[in-house]
Amino acid sequence: MTENIRPPVPPFTAETAAQKVRAAENAWNSRDSEKIALAYTIDSQWRNRAKFLTGRDQIVLFLQQKWAKELDYRLIKELWAFHDARIAVRFAYEWHDASGNWFRSYGNENWEFDQHGLMKRRIASINDLPIAEADRKFHWSQGIRPDDHPELSELGF
Repeated sequence: MTENIRPPVPPFTAETAAQKVRAAENAWNSRDSEKIALAYTIDSQWRNRAKFLTGRDQIVLFLQQKWAKELDYRLIKELWAFHDARIAVRFAYEWHDASGNWFRSYGNENWEFDQHGLMKRRIASINDLPIAEADRKFHWSQGIRPDDHPELSELGF
């Protein structure tokens, strides 16, 4: 028995894959690294840009360091494709550095889940685009994106 079950669980349908993506977006927008790490297997393997991580402790540390640098972080994820226990996601997030320089980071993620709905593999490719503060599109208060906020496709991303 696993210590943690994270529905929905594989095999995914279009509906449950979309639910999984939104749940991940909501969690990451909380910026609660300890809570987020519980959605991953104990030995989860990540590639995030050129960093390779294994396990929840490394995930927590990575996320803490990420959000110490990427201030006022706002993320939108969108389902791209799914099959059985795998989901492909595209995303964009906006943030600024300590000097007040704004960025929009675009990327793709490939996810693989175990039978309990915990993510056992995450592969992320990300590019950062400097933007003017006036060009920001993600303006909700810190935390979960409101349901009426446009999706990536609606924003033309």
